[in-house]
Amino acid sequence: MIAITEVTETDLPVIQTIAHQTWPSTFGEILSPSQIRYMLEMMYSLDALKSQINEKKHVFLLAKDEISNEYLGYISYELHYKGESVTKVHKIYMLPASQGKGVGRLLIDNVAERAIQQADNRLGLNVNRYNRAVQFYERMGFVVIGQEDIDIGDGFLMEDFIMEKRLN
Repeated sequence: MIAITEVTETDLPVIQTIAHQTWPSTFGEILSPSQIRYMLEMMYSLDALKSQINEKKHVFLLAKDEISNEYLGYISYELHYKGESVTKVHKIYMLPASQGKGVGRLLIDNVAERAIQQADNRLGLNVNRYNRAVQFYERMGFVVIGQEDIDIGDGFLMEDFIMEKRLN
């Protein structure tokens, strides 16, 4: 049984741990080690995570195996992104051992339910154009609606597809 719980500030070290365990395998073939280190610090320092929750109003959810009592992954999202009826998925990462077991689908479905309850009719996300997760999102019903290169500083770019899924 998988439990999904909303993250509080006391759970942020769990988010950091999962990020540091997933990013090298997720991005090792498409980003340099220095870009991975830079982005982890930029997005996953305690101050950055607190800012995402308290100032940017991102909601983090953790998936936990209730039998083994182990965390499996997380998702973060923002309702009514940019004042539109879209819920933006900012982050979703599963530990390598839990990938392919339906946890990511469970998290996305949970966020979709929350979006619908808040009258949002679309889920949106950005994904690195070279990330194997693009196929996962397509299987989940997302379609590519554009692409963008985002300068994140220190000479690094995020080269992303913009994907969206309509909610009924």
